[in-house]
Amino acid sequence: MSAIPWQERPENTNDILWRYSENPIIDRYAIPTSNSIFNSAVVPFGDGYAGVFRCDNKAVQMNIHAGFSKDGIQWDIEAQPIQMKAGNTNMIASDYKYDPRVTYIEDRYWVTWCNGYHGPTIGIAYTYDFKTFYQCENAFLPFNRNGVLFPKKINGKYAMLSRPSDNGHTPFGDIYLSYSPDMKYWGEHRCVMKATPFEDSAWQCTKIGAGPVPIETEAGWLLIYHGVITTCNGFRYAMGAALLHKENPDQVLYRTQSYLLGPAVSYEQIGDVPNVVFPCAALHDSKDDKIAIYYGAADTVVALAFGYISEIVQYTKDNSL
Repeated sequence: MSAIPWQERPENTNDILWRYSENPIIDRYAIPTSNSIFNSAVVPFGDGYAGVFRCDNKAVQMNIHAGFSKDGIQWDIEAQPIQMKAGNTNMIASDYKYDPRVTYIEDRYWVTWCNGYHGPTIGIAYTYDFKTFYQCENAFLPFNRNGVLFPKKINGKYAMLSRPSDNGHTPFGDIYLSYSPDMKYWGEHRCVMKATPFEDSAWQCTKIGAGPVPIETEAGWLLIYHGVITTCNGFRYAMGAALLHKENPDQVLYRTQSYLLGPAVSYEQIGDVPNVVFPCAALHDSKDDKIAIYYGAADTVVALAFGYISEIVQYTKDNSL
């Protein structure tokens, strides 16, 4: 794997996370048909990186595309959407696909996304090479969004976070955990975290949703998540962190009261959907304590933020609800 993308913290800030100075790293028109490219997921692959990208076309049809990079910053995204083959199901038709996540478990890369099947639910597929993708059964009944797999089995079962929702611009939402013995049948649903009371932490009082694949640390599973407040100007999305119990990740040990990163610069505040910071992927190097977080900005472009895992963990403990 190449060294993860990195830029040192600017001298004039003590922020836990800081933005890449060359943001956004992926422009809305990076492929010929695109209206916007955002809320995408990347992983180490070969001697570089691969990813699955949300690309809305100029008819604003939502789909997912594969992409490759040597350095995690300059990306070559396939012009055509991923064409699924049958995995553990022959039911692979969908009305739309968006907001993917990717993680490697055991011997393959698993992709989850919001899949259009009589409303949004969680689609699942796997790939070995990011060229051929095999679609599996949808994980849940509609309506559901933000399906995020843990990177290894927990107590012998696959585990996934999700956010039950409705069929529109959901004005509510809490994070749940579900288990599966075979990546086909899902159950043992447990509530993990709820949106907060306004007076306790307003930036996450409307709804919350899991972001990148959780990172295993000595202190627990580090979960980067998004929170939403409803303002007089509409929804505002920001980024926070939580620590979940390693053996029982439906138990929240700590959770940030203050956000880690909120929309504050032009490419986050201005776009197809203003005021959105939406994390979907994170590359990390445990040896160097570094993390690079990929996030969608204003539902229009892809941006990067950096930090140190130990600092995020300590901040989450020290500033917990």
